[in-house]
Amino acid sequence: MSAEPAPAGPAGGGEHVLILGGTTEARRLAEALARESSCRVTTSLAGRVAAPVLPPGGTRIGGFGGPAGLAAWIGAHGVTRVVDATHPFAERMSFNAAEASRLSGVPLLALRRPGWEPGPGDAWTFADSLAGAAGLLPGLGGRVFLTTGRMGLHTFADLDGPWFLVRSVDPPTGPVPARLEVLLDRGPFTLDGERELLSRHRIDVLVTKDSGGSATAPKLTAAREAGIPVLVVRRPPVPQGVAEADSVAAVLDRLRQQA
Repeated sequence: MSAEPAPAGPAGGGEHVLILGGTTEARRLAEALARESSCRVTTSLAGRVAAPVLPPGGTRIGGFGGPAGLAAWIGAHGVTRVVDATHPFAERMSFNAAEASRLSGVPLLALRRPGWEPGPGDAWTFADSLAGAAGLLPGLGGRVFLTTGRMGLHTFADLDGPWFLVRSVDPPTGPVPARLEVLLDRGPFTLDGERELLSRHRIDVLVTKDSGGSATAPKLTAAREAGIPVLVVRRPPVPQGVAEADSVAAVLDRLRQQA
């Protein structure tokens, strides 16, 4: 399914920024660009969430068919800039974007929010993958707040000892742990809310990806305050040679400089 943007002015006229989205930063960037009358903006969403919060401007929902398909779409729609503002763990899309930029000759800028760093009082253990986290988990706790997203739940499905609380926007599908409670919710989350959740469910270990950003960071503070260990899945590698910015403001500055 896709929602194609309406043409804005003559075909190929003016700036057309394609945002590869799905994050809070992508939506904020679309909002900022939409306020600039000279700039047309389209946000592409993967379609993994049933009812996404749509940003202003044009939207496109669904895959492109790999790097060649993305490059073809860029050319057909007169895209002049591409911003990869996907989730830090959307590894395949970031590599597809880099290859599509090479094929199309259209510049690519990656918006990569800084990762989280442990502070005083944190008890963090790191894993290089979800599978690695599943292997480490039994030694860390028995009542697990699992916040790695519904798409990877099958990785933990064989763990029949721990009890899991899983929070996601949509209900999980496919194999899941036997002892599971699902909480359907959408961030951002408050510190008071995270404190109450950890206490009410008697959580003794938190599992998270190193997503970075502020929308879901309060759970880390709540875990620190409660003395709860955190199992952090490190970010996957990113394509080399892609220009990067660490905030919406930095992306806007780069786009204006290159206009």
